[in-house]
Amino acid sequence: MTDKKSSLTALTLAAVGIVYGDIGTSPLYTLKTIFDPEHGLALSETNLLGIISLIFWALTLIVSLKYVTLVLRADNRGEGGVMALMALALNSVSRRSGWYVPLMIIGVLGATMFYGDSVVTPAISVLGAIEGLEVAAPALEQYVVPLTIVVLVSLYAVQRHGTAGIGRWFGPVMVLWFAALAVMGVINIVEEPHILLALNPVYAFNFLVANGFVAFVALGAVVLAITGAEALYADMGHFGKKPIRMAWFLIAFPALALNYFGQGALLIRHPEAVSNPFFQQLGSWSVYPLVVLSTMAAVIASQATISGTFSMTKQAIALGLLPRMRVLHTSEHQIGQIYIPAINWLQLVVVLVAVIGFGSSDKLAGAYGIAVTATMLATTILTFFVIRYRWHLPLALCFGATGFFIIMDITLFSASTLKLFHGGWMPLALGTTLFTIMLTWRTGRELVFRNLEKHAIPLEDFLSSLFVAPPVRVPGTAIFLRGESDGVPHAMLHNLSHNKVLHERVVFLTVHILEEPYVARPEQALITDLGHQCWQVNVNYGFKDEPDIPAILALCGEKGLPFEMMETSFFIARQTVISAPGGGMAPWREHLFVAMSRNARAAADYYQIPPNRVIELGTQVEI
Repeated sequence: MTDKKSSLTALTLAAVGIVYGDIGTSPLYTLKTIFDPEHGLALSETNLLGIISLIFWALTLIVSLKYVTLVLRADNRGEGGVMALMALALNSVSRRSGWYVPLMIIGVLGATMFYGDSVVTPAISVLGAIEGLEVAAPALEQYVVPLTIVVLVSLYAVQRHGTAGIGRWFGPVMVLWFAALAVMGVINIVEEPHILLALNPVYAFNFLVANGFVAFVALGAVVLAITGAEALYADMGHFGKKPIRMAWFLIAFPALALNYFGQGALLIRHPEAVSNPFFQQLGSWSVYPLVVLSTMAAVIASQATISGTFSMTKQAIALGLLPRMRVLHTSEHQIGQIYIPAINWLQLVVVLVAVIGFGSSDKLAGAYGIAVTATMLATTILTFFVIRYRWHLPLALCFGATGFFIIMDITLFSASTLKLFHGGWMPLALGTTLFTIMLTWRTGRELVFRNLEKHAIPLEDFLSSLFVAPPVRVPGTAIFLRGESDGVPHAMLHNLSHNKVLHERVVFLTVHILEEPYVARPEQALITDLGHQCWQVNVNYGFKDEPDIPAILALCGEKGLPFEMMETSFFIARQTVISAPGGGMAPWREHLFVAMSRNARAAADYYQIPPNRVIELGTQVEI
């Protein structure tokens, strides 16, 4: 019992560090952005009470009720995130259903918007933290952007070493951060307890009614207080539901609420502090310590976003939405600790462009919100299909549970679109680009499969005719990688045509990626005896499983089909895709697919097959 309690405590502490880094740093810039003169919202006590009430009830309804209470229930075998939810929703409806393709599009759109948001988070968090220097010494303003660049470049440069070493400090640092938020909030609330009137949602409602369009604009900035809510769902597989819920209700939510109320109390007494209320909560003596602590918190928030991007990319590759990329493991003990060099450096370039191009957290706030609210809307829609078609709950209950949140998500997304020309275009453009890339890759792969299927020779018929007058059998084992839609592998036809021989043991190996996160090890290899010392091995992976063909061969040995690696050769057909006139996609999309296909990571490398055992044979496929 004691061990369970200590494990739960450790997981809760870790969840505070990883899960709530993004939403935990939002007090740095939220109120400052809401009352930015450009938005036209006057700083008055009535408006302050309305805004603080809106923030508090947004945290309560969207984070506490929607994500922590409802969405965390929609797990895919313990895994969360929009990709896992999409797979769960797709499994809930038939492939022939009219909902299958729209659900896939909604899921992909939500995932790509997450990518767009993940570029803004590191930029705005670190910028917002270092801008505290301006409060202490206005002359230091010119050093804010250069220092931000140094911090971000250092952060991305160490990604290849993993976070196992410094990760153990994330929890304690964030607990210290949330403690500081709570203490600062309490101090200011005690001095101006009038701010607690904002607990009444009537103040939020009256603010929206009284201010009309200006309130709608302000709502787009209120979104800043709940960005990061999607992260708590995405990280469910690492920590589990209970630690995430405990971390929210016991630490993150109380600290955030107290700090927002505290900043509101400060602004009632000292309206001039609106230029940067966060760093003026305790007076000038606290600015430098807060800059150091907030920079550490911002780095942790950024790290969580970067790690989430790596994890989502790996899932997208497995689900056939992106070409194979080089994935490196940075920890021998934790399988989730991965590093994808291409994504790391591409993301850094875009983040630095955002920092240099916008120059301040105020301006960058315009880019924040539109992408994350789109992801939140996608999550809510997918949740409806899970609870309706997988859990089979009554239709009225499903509409009641998700309809309210869909209205809220649409409202917040609509308010965020007002920032489209003030920076919102950037994550939207990134998300749209990735959406196009993902759908192009998936459609291209389907066209390739159709072409191969059209020209495929049925394997069983081929083997029957082959062994009427069998070729010469040579010692050893030949493993032919065979696609799901293939008949006889092209590599086998080439080998028979040119070498006129067949190995004494022949294995056809087909990899299937299922729409679930993990497949139990005994179920990963299914063996079928085809006769004449030929076997079909079907490999089943979840989209979060690590592809490892040598491990599969070891599993086959346990099931009665042993392999000696030094006597085994892997025959792989490397496809060269050619864009043909009148194909299934627009010419520019076909050329994009061809380019991605040529630069995709080799199958042997991706499946961890020893390179000295691989024989590659080329084949051309038209689309």
